Amino acid sequence: MEPSGEVSAEESSVSLDSASGSSGSSGASRRKQTVTRNRQDDQRRAPIPYLLLPLSIAFLIGPAAVVLQAQAMAPIAAIALAATVLLYVSRRSHFPWPEGLATWAVIALMAWSTISSFWAPDPPRGFFTGVQITAYVALALSAAAAVTAASEEARRRFALLAAIGICLGLVLAGVDAATGNAIRAAVRGLETVPPHLAFGLKPAGSTLALFLPLLLGVVMVPLWLRLLVILAGGALLLFLPGEAAKLAVLAGLGVGAVALVLPTDLRRAPALLLGGAIAVAIVAAPAVLGPILRTGFPADRWNPSAAHRMLVWSFVTNKIADEPFIGWGLEASRSLPDGRHPATDKMLERFFLDGPDVAPWIRQAELLPLHPHNGALQVWLELGLIGALFAALMALFLGRTASRTTWPGIGAAMLASYAVTALLSFGIWQEWWLGVQFMAICGLLALPSPPRLR
Repeated sequence: MEPSGEVSAEESSVSLDSASGSSGSSGASRRKQTVTRNRQDDQRRAPIPYLLLPLSIAFLIGPAAVVLQAQAMAPIAAIALAATVLLYVSRRSHFPWPEGLATWAVIALMAWSTISSFWAPDPPRGFFTGVQITAYVALALSAAAAVTAASEEARRRFALLAAIGICLGLVLAGVDAATGNAIRAAVRGLETVPPHLAFGLKPAGSTLALFLPLLLGVVMVPLWLRLLVILAGGALLLFLPGEAAKLAVLAGLGVGAVALVLPTDLRRAPALLLGGAIAVAIVAAPAVLGPILRTGFPADRWNPSAAHRMLVWSFVTNKIADEPFIGWGLEASRSLPDGRHPATDKMLERFFLDGPDVAPWIRQAELLPLHPHNGALQVWLELGLIGALFAALMALFLGRTASRTTWPGIGAAMLASYAVTALLSFGIWQEWWLGVQFMAICGLLALPSPPRLR
């Protein structure tokens, strides 16, 4: 017999009930999955409580480490930045990366820097530096994006630990200077203190000058006490060696004071103006300094180091004029033609440095010892006009970023301190100094929210 194809009412009822149950079960399962996914998404977006632990440790030990040995800041910063990124990835399951034009300006500068190594006097060295610094910068950008996910509690812990570390660094630097550098000599195993050891405190002075404004962000401490510690720290730094560090302290304190007393709706202005001023300084540096240095002026009564710097800048501006558009290539400062030679008699005469009262070492000193001691001139020398424009654009965005933080006054003070040091002191590719800058940026972004403004 063939099946009739008819379904009984009982069978139909059973089938419908089964389908209904299956549909209800499927809907409940989907709702449960949705709730689970939403909960997981909320957990991923939630502030990360221990995200700032690596950065806190770096700030706790870094200021003291830079007093003892400045080069230690490179590994301290790199480890802290990498650990911060790894903690972020472990909680959010994706790589942190900042968005916006500022990031692209930095990438463009680093890309051009690496490309320029192909026509540098020492291409392998230039290319290695380009790749190394690009990786370091990428790590710093990633860490800066990551710290914004920290919880408010973590930010408060960070501010307190960073303040302790900065104060320890200030005390150690002061004690070392007061004892004739006995601490730093002991660390190096020296029985007698050589005269040149005092100059090793210059990096510490510049680093502490850059970090000092962060103390204002320790919101758990009364405002009057924070200001007192900042002023005391600034006064101490004025007694350490290094004219650039002293000027950086004064610039940071001055700009910070102005930002602090400005009305609330104007407190973002100093950082924006500073970013623009730094950009103009970068672009205009050879055009402004070149004619002045070619004419010359009396520098025989100056600090010998400052007087020698005029000879260096005079030599550098002449070399910039030889390759104004693309520069001499990355790391060219280390191996420029004639850079290892001393100043000519004509150069010494131009700055009145040919007299008997001038420090004898100036006559034998190299015209370009490793770098120009001026970040703007170094950018022009090695990367030309193209690199200077990228660097100026980056400075504009740096000022904009500082103005948009929860502490724009601190950002402006740190930017002023950095600008002085960058234009008067270290080489722009020195790893330890880059590490200090990256820590400073992440430290600013990691500060807790300020109390409600008056």
